Amino acid sequence: MPELARAAGVGVGTIYRHFPTRRDLVEAAAEHRFAELAEYGRTECRRRPEPGRGLEQYLTRVGEMLSGDRGLSSAIEAARGTSESEPRGAARSELDTAISALVEDGRAAGTLRPDATVRDVYMLVGGLSATIRTGSGDWRRFVDLALNGLRAH
Repeated sequence: MPELARAAGVGVGTIYRHFPTRRDLVEAAAEHRFAELAEYGRTECRRRPEPGRGLEQYLTRVGEMLSGDRGLSSAIEAARGTSESEPRGAARSELDTAISALVEDGRAAGTLRPDATVRDVYMLVGGLSATIRTGSGDWRRFVDLALNGLRAH
């Protein structure tokens, strides 16, 4: 908390008033990350010139975020438990809406299989997170392989 206060240019007391526990701080950081991803999915991923390619762009962005800030990812998983590192509440609703639109765009363009779901995307993100966290392979290849499984044939 003292390091965070220094980085933010505030006193430690200010940090503790807003985030009484480390878990509160991690939850706020997680919610912020999920809100950023929802906004990215709603805006940038839907502006692609190639129809139905937004999900690919979204998963690539998720991989970049996870690999670029492994410390936050680890803190979220430690605070919530690995099986509960998915978004909840308002963040979940916003992400569900954004991802649903990307899945629908892909289905409409014929790039995603008709039975692709938002839940499938969360499952892929979980696998992507594990791949990055454990260093068990090239996360970009994982995204490519995962998208091949969702593509319409």
